[in-house]
Amino acid sequence: MELEIRHLRIICAIAEAGSLSRAAAALRLTQPGLSTQLRRIENLLGGPLFDRRPSGAVPTAFGEAVLARARSILPTVDDLLGSSALAARSATPVPNFRLGSVNVPLLGGLVTALKEHHPAARIVSRGQGSSVPLVDDVANGRLDLAVVGDSPGYELAPRPGVALHPIATEPLFLALPADHPLAAHEEVTLDELADEDWASPHPDDDRIREYWSTTFLTTGHRMRTVHEVEGRLLLDLIRAGHAVSLCQATFEESPGIAVRAIAGNPLWYRHLLAWHRSGPLARLGPTLATRATDAHRAAGDRSPAYRRWLRDHHSEPPAP
Repeated sequence: MELEIRHLRIICAIAEAGSLSRAAAALRLTQPGLSTQLRRIENLLGGPLFDRRPSGAVPTAFGEAVLARARSILPTVDDLLGSSALAARSATPVPNFRLGSVNVPLLGGLVTALKEHHPAARIVSRGQGSSVPLVDDVANGRLDLAVVGDSPGYELAPRPGVALHPIATEPLFLALPADHPLAAHEEVTLDELADEDWASPHPDDDRIREYWSTTFLTTGHRMRTVHEVEGRLLLDLIRAGHAVSLCQATFEESPGIAVRAIAGNPLWYRHLLAWHRSGPLARLGPTLATRATDAHRAAGDRSPAYRRWLRDHHSEPPAP
């Protein structure tokens, strides 16, 4: 015999009624039948749940502990059963979509686009520092769509069944303290950065850190990374004047941090959208890719440094 939900309901009914006879009537059982079931439940759990007294059934200390857990479990079970019944009666089940993204400004636009096509959908998302695990999750069905990226010479390896749709390619820029002398220029040369301390992300599967270092070496420079940090820690070090770092051209300047183009455009980053060709978003993939392109363009409009770069180099962002 295994513990079942109905056993928890029996225990709670006895405690609420205060006696086996009243509980049996409420449950539409005979009192002997209810007594037999209670003995089985107590044997299963390993101890008496109620003291049988002339005045009724009073929970033991062990019974109180079991009742506390049963009363916390049953509302959740009832809610689950109610939701399942509602979904079963519905002619159009509510779709669920799982999204992933590296740290780029495209996810918000994609969620908006998905809600336009599936207003009732439940959409969940999660961030990831590296693109490789996200592509793996799409390939293995753990994600339905992912925003990923790669670098020249370090392109993401194709995975069976996964569509990798290019969105946009942009140069990498420099993030530096707003009061740094180089912030007075519209673009910065690598020679001018020779003595700077750098903040860089941890090395990971997509090898972006390796791409940065190798590119610097091939241009006769060295990236002296002294801080291996990401996210808010990286921004805090730059704002405090302790480091500079590379950033995407669409990175938005914030108080204390300036963004400048790098002369000669030595480093690039490509945005891609990944989905499974047999997944739930396969048919919508090209439409979502268009919306991702729109989101990238909107992010570029919010970046003064990128707008200046486009003005001086292209009328539109370079093709992916």
